[in-house]
Amino acid sequence: MMRVALLLVLFASSALAVEPSERLADPAREARARAISQSLRCVVCQNESIDESNADIAHDLRRLLRERITAGDSDDAARQFIVARYGNFVLLRPPVMASTWVLWFGAPTALLLALIGLVFARRRAPAPPSPLTALEQARLAALLDKRE
Repeated sequence: MMRVALLLVLFASSALAVEPSERLADPAREARARAISQSLRCVVCQNESIDESNADIAHDLRRLLRERITAGDSDDAARQFIVARYGNFVLLRPPVMASTWVLWFGAPTALLLALIGLVFARRRAPAPPSPLTALEQARLAALLDKRE
């Protein structure tokens, strides 16, 4: 029961991210704004789109996006306006280029390096000790006899 309540709270909070005061009167423009805002990353939350985020910066970005659409910008022009201000990091799917390689390849590279490290760590495991020779067993027995 508790899990269901938690899921409802999580889904309700993202559904309420776009406030009624932000919405455009024209349904077609609002649909465009929602589609664009789902492709833009909240720079605070980083794993949510500005459409889902309740952060103040996400609110400001949604408002800015709607201003650009109301001003007559195309979808691409409105998106590029925000990218020009915040960089490619604001895109949930940034273009693959030298400056975004870390975003695209950082996590897979770290995972690969960790796996390689594990393989080498297992190879360097110490070998089990060799059994004692007859001479070593005799010395050990003599030492133990001396202690008693």
